[in-house]
Amino acid sequence: MIKGELGADAAPTASSSRPPQAQMDPASKAIIGALQVDGRRAYASIADEIGLTEDEVEQRVTRLQDAGLLQITAVTDPLQMGFARQAMLGITVAGVPPKVVADAVGQIPEVSYIVLTAGGFDLMVEVIGTSDAHLLELVTMIKPITGVTAVQPFLYLELHKQTYTWGVR
Repeated sequence: MIKGELGADAAPTASSSRPPQAQMDPASKAIIGALQVDGRRAYASIADEIGLTEDEVEQRVTRLQDAGLLQITAVTDPLQMGFARQAMLGITVAGVPPKVVADAVGQIPEVSYIVLTAGGFDLMVEVIGTSDAHLLELVTMIKPITGVTAVQPFLYLELHKQTYTWGVR
């Protein structure tokens, strides 16, 4: 069984590092959907819309957060925050487990996203920088990390779509 994969009984595997899942019934999905549209939306407003009490909505949100299913956070526009360049880096690893490299790369503050992948790269890493020179500096910081054999940058020219509405719409 793969880490995080659910077995036939739909219970998390012993190797899963995630806490047990909260109940994902239609009401919980509706709460998540409402918060995906506006994370500051009042619980009373959500309760009125879906037919629960404000306390029930608050309790469900707390359970969803405790289970690691929901995180309410501010999403910023990197361009307006002074980060003029974004890139995805395809990283190839040899001689060490990819997680070792992921841990080292994850220490770099400008790294916003890391996934271990199957295919042409072992890791995909999103970075944000203030300029092309800053992105070059980030790549030159990553190349000497033990196990890194290649770094392939993919510069973002335009963000065409970004969504956070997984699984409830």
